[in-house]
Amino acid sequence: MNIILLGPPGAGKGTQAKRLEAEQGMVQLSTGDMLRSAVASKSALGREAQAIMDAGHLVRDDVMVGIIADRISHPDCARGFTLDGFPRTTAQAEALDAFLTTKGQSITATVALEANDEILLQRLLERGKTSGR
Repeated sequence: MNIILLGPPGAGKGTQAKRLEAEQGMVQLSTGDMLRSAVASKSALGREAQAIMDAGHLVRDDVMVGIIADRISHPDCARGFTLDGFPRTTAQAEALDAFLTTKGQSITATVALEANDEILLQRLLERGKTSGR
């Protein structure tokens, strides 16, 4: 099973992805975690992402899709994965679909998580307190 979780920050994407990981053995794929890992690995894509971020820009779709595709190719994703907040653009979705098709895979479900603005704000403020920001 391969799932996409979408929603605003604080909606619970990461929480639900962790639950699926624990209960179903699915790998949680968070773009932020993957970007940090790619940069730390000093891979070609990681170096490219670092240069883009250092310049104050958003990482291009092709770089993000390359990082995601590389991670999905790891053996631990064979049992399934949960994408936490990715794709964010139509181009990313189309590129992800094309990549998965080459691997004989597809997305099983896409889930949009929602919460009212007051709850989201409260969660984000709490998150900021615990992260030291």
